[in-house]
Amino acid sequence: MFTLCKGYSDDEEEETNLINTISEKKKSLEEKISYYKLKGKVERGHITIYTNLGEFEIELYWYHSPKTCLNFYTLCEIGYYDNSIFHRVIPDYIIQGGDPTGTGKGGKSIYGEYFEDEINKELKHTGAGILSMSNNGPNTNSSQFFITLCPLPHLDGKHTIFARVSKNMTCIENIASVQTTATNKPIFDVKILRTSTAVKVD
Repeated sequence: MFTLCKGYSDDEEEETNLINTISEKKKSLEEKISYYKLKGKVERGHITIYTNLGEFEIELYWYHSPKTCLNFYTLCEIGYYDNSIFHRVIPDYIIQGGDPTGTGKGGKSIYGEYFEDEINKELKHTGAGILSMSNNGPNTNSSQFFITLCPLPHLDGKHTIFARVSKNMTCIENIASVQTTATNKPIFDVKILRTSTAVKVD
């Protein structure tokens, strides 16, 4: 698991290798997206997230939130979220994860510490299964994200929406039903075991 309070890793060589890998993955994905656009095709980024309570699939909103989608997709490709936990679960509201430290205070993007919001008026928190970036205010996106459990219109314009759950909302419901502490942390770890990525073309 990567340590993100200071950087991607405490080991200088490991960090250099990881940064190079991120750069290569990012470039490859950007080239792939550009190719499909040139051919007039529509590409859809899909990610399967495997947890200890089941698996679910998400579809990325490439054209609405390109920078955010590239960040999330690349982090999944390098295994950044592997063995991280959903550290915050609030029934009938959200489940939150994406922080490898498990504290809600960590996380890093492929662009550095933070990157700017991509607020799109076409995307709203209209119901359950919307993926949106967690933040500490405007333009403080990193790796943390949340998944809605109900309509949350008061979050529109404040958080970048970048994907939706496209398969198996039952898994999300299972995560949302776990027992939690007074601070909304699951009593037993709900882990992202691994992720797999794919670009599908229409």
